[in-house]
Amino acid sequence: NERVVGRAITGRRDGVAIATKWGIAAPGSTAHRVDATYANEIWIDARPERAREAAEASLRRLGIDAIDLWYLHFPDSGVPIEESVGAMAELVRDGKVRQLGVSNVSAEQLRRAHAVHPISAVQVEWSLWTRDSERKLVPLARELGVGIVAWGPLGNGFLTGTVHELGEGDFRHNAPRFRRENLRRNADRFAPLRTLAEELAITPAQLALAWLLHQGDDVVPIPGSRSAAHIDENLEAAQVRLSREVLERIDELVPAGAAVGEPLLV
Repeated sequence: NERVVGRAITGRRDGVAIATKWGIAAPGSTAHRVDATYANEIWIDARPERAREAAEASLRRLGIDAIDLWYLHFPDSGVPIEESVGAMAELVRDGKVRQLGVSNVSAEQLRRAHAVHPISAVQVEWSLWTRDSERKLVPLARELGVGIVAWGPLGNGFLTGTVHELGEGDFRHNAPRFRRENLRRNADRFAPLRTLAEELAITPAQLALAWLLHQGDDVVPIPGSRSAAHIDENLEAAQVRLSREVLERIDELVPAGAAVGEPLLV
């Protein structure tokens, strides 16, 4: 992915901000499995001695001199987050990284990381079907002045209103909320959102993204897209204005906790 991005930004580096991550590793004696509900496994090795090598490898693949925003992909259960972030901070002092971010952390881990070095952004799963972060993490991020980058803003595609069943080999088979019975129940529970989108003359995806954008100017959703048309559709969500009445109606239709099944990270 970094090599592809590197080719895409050739000759236009000044016009973009580059964010990338480190920490994912192959299973081994120094890696720890991420506590998640994924059927597949994710392993992390965020030992301080790996940080510099990871950053420099990213710089080579991207073909740039400095990473604008560098995330710790997951906290490592075997390494205090202070140690991982402390090693990342050395890259900032060296000028190879400009700002630090953390991803998939608890509120407590965010506070601890921020105490070591200012954290510019926290990446967290946040959407109309995963709102757990609203209890502790989002308020703390705002207390500390940390930007909020919402991954999975379309519920891994569910909130587009187009997911009725999964084909063979679909990676979402790994997620509890997409298992057959849960998927049917979730489709019923979130059907009112599709109706509301029709009333507003926008797509369900645009409604989901607009809702997130209305949560604050410090929120940046990062929807995945597989086509140029979807990118255009998603970008148009930034022009959608939702009234207070519509926002209240959304909360009534799909309150926090409406989705059936565990979120991906627990």
